[in-house]
Amino acid sequence: MGIVNASQELVPSRYALRLGEMDVLVISDGVLPLPTSTMATNVAPADLAIWLDDNFLPQEAYDWPLNVMVVRTGDQTILIDAGLGAQFSGFPRAGQFPQRLEAAGIALESVTDVIITHMHMDHVGGLLVDEMKKRLRPDVRIHVSRTEVEFWTSPDFSNTVMPKPVPGVLRTTATSFYNEYRDRLQIFEDKYEVAPGVVVRLTGGHTPGHSVVDLTSDGERLTFAGDAMFPVGFDHPEWQNGFEHDPEESTRVRIGLFQELAENGGLLVAAHLPFPSVGRVAVDGDAFRWVPIFWDY
Repeated sequence: MGIVNASQELVPSRYALRLGEMDVLVISDGVLPLPTSTMATNVAPADLAIWLDDNFLPQEAYDWPLNVMVVRTGDQTILIDAGLGAQFSGFPRAGQFPQRLEAAGIALESVTDVIITHMHMDHVGGLLVDEMKKRLRPDVRIHVSRTEVEFWTSPDFSNTVMPKPVPGVLRTTATSFYNEYRDRLQIFEDKYEVAPGVVVRLTGGHTPGHSVVDLTSDGERLTFAGDAMFPVGFDHPEWQNGFEHDPEESTRVRIGLFQELAENGGLLVAAHLPFPSVGRVAVDGDAFRWVPIFWDY
């Protein structure tokens, strides 16, 4: 084995696929070390411990994957979410998206549209990095739901179970994002076609304005589900996550999306499924099963 250049990554950080006439690229922004207790806040710790053990995961902390996506179709280059950014010292292994986008041969200046699934810091923080702010084109269109923007003017954390510092950082990051980009926001109500076959739609749940993105081209389908589901959700869709602002609604949204994907056979990509997070959903009794695609080399 030869010597690996220090600038080369030893793990894959991007995965490209063709969806009909669209080019789709999933990029890892890195991982977020978080306590496993946030994965299931409405079940006995012993039940969560069994699931973690069954999945060969540590009991105390879990490296949550963080994925973003780029879609190129026609003359548009569309970024879906923007990762964590570099301003959060507690998450040193995330915030990798900008350089990984460049390494994939996509210049920041080429991005015409940004879709924000929701305004949590690990989805908008990347847009606050100086490099991003300087290089994004001045006419870039940033699509976010009206409900989401309004929610973050006075956010409610009463139903969340987050590590103590997180709510304050979420507030300040969402405010910074809005103040930085308010003149470039393209605010939609319930559904908006960003490009032919690229539709963002409001789901609510995880945050009141949380949205997903549906891609359709030549009969092929892919849904970027944002934070609507986490790995534990397939086996236990009723288990609630500590970062959900409305846990009951999140459960309904999650199950509805699983059922929809199982029925239509479309691909799923989500922000916090293991990279590259490209797979399908199958019904498995009263729960569901994630079926990862075979990588195409």
